[in-house]
Amino acid sequence: MSDLFGHDDSLAQQATGRDLPDSNAPLADRLRPVSLDEVIGQEHITGPDGAIGRMVAAGKLSSIIFWGPPGTGKTTIARLLAGAVGMHYKAISAVFSGVADLKKAFAEAEQYARTGKKTLLFVDEIHRFNRAQQDGFLPYVEKGTVTLVGATTENPSFELNAALLSRAQVLILNRLDANALGELLHRAEQLMERELPVDSDARDALIASADGDGRFLLNQAETLFSVDIDKPLNPAGLASFLQRRVAVYDKDREGHYNLISALHKSVRGSDPQAALYYLARMLVAGEEPLYVLRRLVRMAVEDIGLADPEALHQCLAAKDAYEFLGSPEGELAIAQACIYLATAPKSNAAYTAQKAAWKSAKETGSLMPPQNILNAPTKLMKDIGYGKGYSYDHESEHGFSGDNYWPQEMEPQTYYAPVERGFERKIAERIAYWEKLRNAKKDS
Repeated sequence: MSDLFGHDDSLAQQATGRDLPDSNAPLADRLRPVSLDEVIGQEHITGPDGAIGRMVAAGKLSSIIFWGPPGTGKTTIARLLAGAVGMHYKAISAVFSGVADLKKAFAEAEQYARTGKKTLLFVDEIHRFNRAQQDGFLPYVEKGTVTLVGATTENPSFELNAALLSRAQVLILNRLDANALGELLHRAEQLMERELPVDSDARDALIASADGDGRFLLNQAETLFSVDIDKPLNPAGLASFLQRRVAVYDKDREGHYNLISALHKSVRGSDPQAALYYLARMLVAGEEPLYVLRRLVRMAVEDIGLADPEALHQCLAAKDAYEFLGSPEGELAIAQACIYLATAPKSNAAYTAQKAAWKSAKETGSLMPPQNILNAPTKLMKDIGYGKGYSYDHESEHGFSGDNYWPQEMEPQTYYAPVERGFERKIAERIAYWEKLRNAKKDS
């Protein structure tokens, strides 16, 4: 019987050395590739010109450390590698295994070696083994008893012994991009013989929520396939279906939140008289003064921000004064901070910039910064290009290099747009000056 991708099940089983999952297995297991050319998103290492592609073509593997985010195919590639070159495949997890498990795995590998069959020992989460356990691999790797393939989500430079690293090739797996994740969903729909119950916008949102993790995406898709949904979900419906929201406030305290809302909006609206009235209403009624101070601090950064950076200092000074004096004397400091906020120039530019930046970070997930601005404290990191070409701004004319600091897959964004009020007017002038220098560098 042929599977989703046109492979004969019996041949696939022979090639991979495993039983194919049955129809009750999780969707992610049923969609596991049965050959290296089916692995999605890692063509830079699995393709004909990639390190793995060349090893398979030569029929000989060196020890490897796979370094990459979760759900990118590290375990799958290791399993398929063993089948592709005819090696015995043995897998252990550093999370669940100890010295006894390692000794058993090495003994098993030695038995296979006596029959002329080599062993690929896959160690998931290899960074979880301590230094002594990592050293235990060395004699077996050096003798050729095992070909070690380790998988880690952590930087090997920091988490693995130098001796072990020197005997293995580090291969970096990429987080799955939107196209790769979209292909995973397409394969899932083919296997299930129906489309996901989502519209195009919700499909994009589902892909974005996976943050490059194919396994997570397929688990979410399996949840959607498991229920009857009358009509395709939009993004809001998808979020409601996959997550539960809890109420923020108890309804029996509605008056409390009505007053803090009135205070906040009076400050934002630059009405110090109304702001003082609602402040008094709260404190006279017995509201905790430190709660009010926390809300004033929030107003300082949300509604004033860099239009008057002193506003935040006034609020924190009021907190110190209140804690030093106590009530009722210290409440004068709270009133002073309230008046300062209400009469300060207003700007929510920092607030909107923060929201936009957070939204962008969630949408783009784990994109790597450009290599020129990555720190390179180890030889491995230098060898793969970390820090190469970095311009030290203090050595540049005007103390400004104009370099690009954005991930390669992402266009530069504008989150913070200062207003023409208060101190932000000066900030706007600085940003315009730097932009002029940056454009001049592009044109030169």
